[in-house]
Amino acid sequence: MGDSRMSGVFPILVTPFDEQSRLDEESLRRLVEFSIGAGVHGLGLALGSEIYKLSEHERATLTRIVVGQARRRVPVVVNTGGAATDLAVLYSRTAEEQGADALMVLPPTFAPASAEETRDYFRAISAAVTVPIFLQDTSGAPVSGALARQLADECEHVRYIKVESAPAPLKVAEAVRQAGDLLTVFGGAGGNYLLEELRRGSQGTMPGCSQPEAFVAIWNLYQAGDVPAARAVFERTIVPVNRLAGLGWGAFYTVHKELLRCRGIIKTATVRRPTGGSLDAPGWQELQDIINGLSNGG
Repeated sequence: MGDSRMSGVFPILVTPFDEQSRLDEESLRRLVEFSIGAGVHGLGLALGSEIYKLSEHERATLTRIVVGQARRRVPVVVNTGGAATDLAVLYSRTAEEQGADALMVLPPTFAPASAEETRDYFRAISAAVTVPIFLQDTSGAPVSGALARQLADECEHVRYIKVESAPAPLKVAEAVRQAGDLLTVFGGAGGNYLLEELRRGSQGTMPGCSQPEAFVAIWNLYQAGDVPAARAVFERTIVPVNRLAGLGWGAFYTVHKELLRCRGIIKTATVRRPTGGSLDAPGWQELQDIINGLSNGG
């Protein structure tokens, strides 16, 4: 699939596991179909997919299955960042070989990297592939607007950035202001600030995957100019889920997987250990209340 300026709703898919923590291919294929059927504009495999918990073989298998099931109906973006440049290059080449339409790369974070080493890292990855690259900006590995522009200038394939460091709407505005002529800016962070990011020039979002139809509805309403209706859908459907999922990584995975399990999309809500914690007893009740509310259209 050629790069024709990707934009829109690109949910980050969870990785379904069975009760023995093995990849559940049937559930994964169903999740891809569920997402595409909801009208999403692309799919992502990244930190929200527990990709850092997967072996190299599992990463390649995950990408191959999602790309194969998508059948080029929408582009697939795969996170290929690594703790070392050579590792990130390996992940990136493998993802491209498995059919990924674009890559998303987090700066090296395990060991401190100088500005020059970070630039070398991205230059090496760009030189090793032929598909577009999303820079990934997070609070743990921020990419300033100035650095994003420098990387876009130096790296042929760096043409997108996913911005999710805090405060996300202001960081989106900074990226658009400093590099918007070279980079297409997406928001992330679960879609928490989607409307604020759109107002500041973002061209897409990479949210959680448990409510793709809601994010597509919000996107369509905003593009049609009906911001009040877009906000109403956001407040009714996204806010309750994201508030609970925002209690920590363990809560994030548990909430989105349990929602998908209850919707009949994946078989189990298994999170690969260590889980980073999960919901406490009140949290489980709050999740059930949210599920009941969504089921009743409230």
